[in-house]
Amino acid sequence: MAAMGHEVRLLPPTVVKPFVKRGKKNDAADAAAIHEAVQRPGTFLVPVKTEEQQAVLALHTQREALIGERTRGVNGVRALFAEFGIIAPQGIANIANLRGELENLPGHARVAAESIFRRIENADREIKVIESELMTFHKTDETSRNLATIPTVGPLLATLVAATVGDPSRFKRGRNFAAWLGIVSKQNSSGGKQRLGRITKAGNPQIRRLLFLGALSTVHRAKPRTWLGELKARKPYKVTAIALANKTARMIWAVMSRGEVWRETMPTAA
Repeated sequence: MAAMGHEVRLLPPTVVKPFVKRGKKNDAADAAAIHEAVQRPGTFLVPVKTEEQQAVLALHTQREALIGERTRGVNGVRALFAEFGIIAPQGIANIANLRGELENLPGHARVAAESIFRRIENADREIKVIESELMTFHKTDETSRNLATIPTVGPLLATLVAATVGDPSRFKRGRNFAAWLGIVSKQNSSGGKQRLGRITKAGNPQIRRLLFLGALSTVHRAKPRTWLGELKARKPYKVTAIALANKTARMIWAVMSRGEVWRETMPTAA
């Protein structure tokens, strides 16, 4: 439709729903609600993605599905061995030790365990194929390469953000981008009293999770007498990780807006 000269605007359903008339859920009421919502000032539009961006997001979606399948297999095989008194610690790295215990299972249980092991191995192979495809995109996409220069941002997060966000100019500042991802505090303020709660979790869960995991690994290595080290000494571990994830999101917006690699200090004007 854009190629035919139309201006395409995509609205999230949560923006349209308040304008649907109560008790009148039909096509005409939906069209009227969309027409009303799109004219409201400050309405946030969903970015129109290119075919390449959609393809990359399809890879990420399939990778998440395979990781879920592998996790279910790992939990299933641990539970199967536990029924016969063979206990393995949690974590996929400990599953290899259970292979040596196959001979201690009854015949039919051994067949079931071998079937689960094959599913886990197949999911591992498919995940590696998808990650290889994502790395190919990462090497050819300038935005993704720039994002990977930010501390705590790896190729997986860089490709996901590059394919999801598109044009960063629709965010006025880094805080707006962080709020879009749902890693800012939820407000319940009234009467001039500021009440802040947990993060809103209103944005993309995949991006938010990868930001949080990257921040967790960095908090673990935080040095004293640094911003992160001092915050870690005063706040709980996960609260510190959320704060770092919020800061990283603002860095991501700055890098995408400027089209440059990340630098710890900005150069001064001559």
